[in-house]
Amino acid sequence: MTLRINRNTQLCMSLSGRPGNFGTRFQNYLYEALGLDYVYKAFTTRDLPAAIGGIRALGIRGCAISMPFKEACIPLVDEIDASAAAIESINTIVNDDGHLHAYNTDYIAVAKLIEQHKVSPQTTLALRGSGGMAKAVACALRDAGFRHGHIVARNEATGRKLAEASGFAWAPDMRGIEAELLINVTPLGMEGPEAQTLAFTEQEVERARVVFDVVALPSETPLIQLARTKGKPVITGAEVIALQAVEQFVLYTGVRPDDALIERAAAHARG
Repeated sequence: MTLRINRNTQLCMSLSGRPGNFGTRFQNYLYEALGLDYVYKAFTTRDLPAAIGGIRALGIRGCAISMPFKEACIPLVDEIDASAAAIESINTIVNDDGHLHAYNTDYIAVAKLIEQHKVSPQTTLALRGSGGMAKAVACALRDAGFRHGHIVARNEATGRKLAEASGFAWAPDMRGIEAELLINVTPLGMEGPEAQTLAFTEQEVERARVVFDVVALPSETPLIQLARTKGKPVITGAEVIALQAVEQFVLYTGVRPDDALIERAAAHARG
């Protein structure tokens, strides 16, 4: 079925510092497959308050929020769901007749992936990063029972704050740290200026048991590629982005696709 945009078509969107195609392709594939009168478009902005005001004023149904806007959006919405309030970071806005309700589906996705990949809570970890997505990952790990690890962040203020909130220690770098679970939650390895930069050294990867890179574009980051060559189990950003995008889709439309359709949408989005 080919959908035709009309005056009743619901618009959903994303705001990101580095817009990609995954969300656009994923959401639009599902809209078409399910015959829903929606369309999805990715944006960036240099005026966040005006962009969020536009969501409200224009009746845009929903908006996915990515780095670096996940914390800055908080004072611009009307209501914050418990999933976002607990970690002071949002990644989804739903507009109900001008009332903006914020959620965090990153947290939900990470919690599911840790369970699916059977990573033991006894595993020691090093999480690199201290921004909005790092909060979602760290708190999901905390709530899954992980107790031993470090938040590795050059920014001492945000690093210590996240470490205290999640029950881990803070370190400015990896010196003296040996971790079984390595997690990159920084832009290192993302398409752009830092595309070839490793978030962890080869030696650190060799000592690890599991490597988790939240960067979704590309799906095979330098860190994930290195971990695969070392025979390490990996959790990829592509897995995270697909799971959290499904939860966003449900919030926007009230419809939950079946697993087979979700997999086809994710494959289409990655293609």
